[in-house]
Amino acid sequence: MIPILHSTPDNPIPGDFLAGFFDGAGNRKIRYAVFKTKMPVARGTIVLLQGRNESIEKYFETIGEFLDAGYWVATFDWRGQGCSERLLPHPALGHVERFADYGRDLMMFLEQIVLPDTRLPFSIVAHSMGALVCLSLGPRLASRIDRMALLAPFLGLSGQPIGEPGISAIAAVMRRLGLGNLPLQRDKGGRGPFAGNPLTADSRRYARNLLLVDACPQLRLGPPTARWLNEAFQTIREVTQREHLTRITVPTLLLAPTADPLVPYLAVERLSTNFRAGHLIPIDGARHELLQEADRYRAQAMAAILAFLPGMEAEEEIAVPTMEEA
Repeated sequence: MIPILHSTPDNPIPGDFLAGFFDGAGNRKIRYAVFKTKMPVARGTIVLLQGRNESIEKYFETIGEFLDAGYWVATFDWRGQGCSERLLPHPALGHVERFADYGRDLMMFLEQIVLPDTRLPFSIVAHSMGALVCLSLGPRLASRIDRMALLAPFLGLSGQPIGEPGISAIAAVMRRLGLGNLPLQRDKGGRGPFAGNPLTADSRRYARNLLLVDACPQLRLGPPTARWLNEAFQTIREVTQREHLTRITVPTLLLAPTADPLVPYLAVERLSTNFRAGHLIPIDGARHELLQEADRYRAQAMAAILAFLPGMEAEEEIAVPTMEEA
């Protein structure tokens, strides 16, 4: 039997877990996992949401730390990446038909898996594209989610040869011409050198993530398609409107790495000025992937997240069930 989750010697599966697939929007198969703390009383459940080109396995280290802190963790691979159903005949292309499909999958995950099968209160920790999805859904999350921590939210794109306006214009034209399923750049195989990478200053974590894809090639994802980019830029324009942000009432922590070569820090700072429910904390000197960063940056992010999230202070103890009881 092929395992649902994949581990490597330096990236073991943490804790007590169950994993499987649920039907997302349009009956797409979405891989998920729920990890259970060994603490006798759970502090709640963290819904952990990835960025583009990530998978459940990439967050095993972080999941283990949340379990040690007394939380359950519920997570899934976004459609079109990880081990969830791919959307094009060329599976390595990062694609989505509608950015709203990500939000529909998240709402179905909350309703089908998180609400009935995990522990209150519910909080979200989301990175990059996952944070953008949460911002787009924000007005609808108040009845389900107590707090959100959004890390390096994807609110813009920097460090590209032709700049964000040019990329946005080209993607829009390609979509109108019926070429939305094509990428704007060649697939280079995703194995760039550590030196000068935009993601992390930690060589060990960088190498670990490359080895993970070597061991499980189906996790690899290549460049995004024109349609994905067009949908993402449209969503960014929507969520950065003041009218939209004022409708988000879930208390939100914005963690912004100041040396992020991919998402401009100023874009996150501008959003925070119009976001009444949001509180911005810069992580000075950090690159894009805060939870894969060097310890001097990652520790700041983890401390801020754990200080911000609610714990469970029930009047009576609620024991965490064993896997047999669940």
